Amino acid sequence: MGPNARDADELLARSFEDNRPRLLRVAYTMTGSLVEAEDCVQEAWLRLRGLDDPAAVRDLAAWLTTTVSRLALDTLSSARARREHYVGTWLPEPLVEERSPDPADRVTLDESVSMALLVVLERLSPAERTAFVLHDVFSIPFPEIAEVVGRSPVAVRQLASRARRQVEGGRPRTPATKAEQQELVDAFTAACRGGDLPGLFALLDPDVVLRGDGGGKVGALQNVEREAGRVAPLMLTLARAHAAGPLDILRTDVNGAPGLVIRGEDGEVSVIAFTVDAGLITAIDFVRNPDKLVHVPDPGRTG
Repeated sequence: MGPNARDADELLARSFEDNRPRLLRVAYTMTGSLVEAEDCVQEAWLRLRGLDDPAAVRDLAAWLTTTVSRLALDTLSSARARREHYVGTWLPEPLVEERSPDPADRVTLDESVSMALLVVLERLSPAERTAFVLHDVFSIPFPEIAEVVGRSPVAVRQLASRARRQVEGGRPRTPATKAEQQELVDAFTAACRGGDLPGLFALLDPDVVLRGDGGGKVGALQNVEREAGRVAPLMLTLARAHAAGPLDILRTDVNGAPGLVIRGEDGEVSVIAFTVDAGLITAIDFVRNPDKLVHVPDPGRTG
């Protein structure tokens, strides 16, 4: 390989790396799985390298986005069949960020990847999800999305419109600021640790939803629980069960919002995501399946 070829390869690799964060966001938001998103991005890189002349791609960012989106759509379609046989409730893989003292060192995620949104997206068909994510979240024009899903731009616009109606119905109408959500999470933690049933009940929306995902590999809720009258005492029971010994708790960001990483006395790790609306907790999502916690920091390191 001559110097010019090496320079071209290095330039291509740098350009790809510049696009990688956005590509990961696209694939993750479409699939709800960071592992699957990373596979899609890696496959896009291999396909790019496999072109006869990668330098001939006029708009590399658009080419990569289209390629990753197609791969993510294929992955999502096949994953739907697997999830029908999933043990218990399936929840998206959480994105957990360790907090840095320097805000400049942190990767900021907005509500486009919130757990609340990802849970709602699971109700959509793969084509509806793709149309909504690419257009409403990543501002990709309908003609380009049409190439991904293999439908006309008019049909894609209709897919996005149907998806938008469902998403709007499932999103918080009065979202909390980050500070407000952190205050609620801290109060939730204190109430659970202190066995304060009235205090916990006061933090929960009357129609709060509690979901747990153990994937059949660790203990989790068998079914989705609803209503504060059931969820509050159940949370205290779970807190007592997992706090029989030392309990490591890490205050962190889960999908861009304040949440928790907990390691109980059994050594198992749980990531807890909260959805807040109008000052109350409307959803609590526990992810305990170890396959989905590969990228999660060890709460024991924080002391």
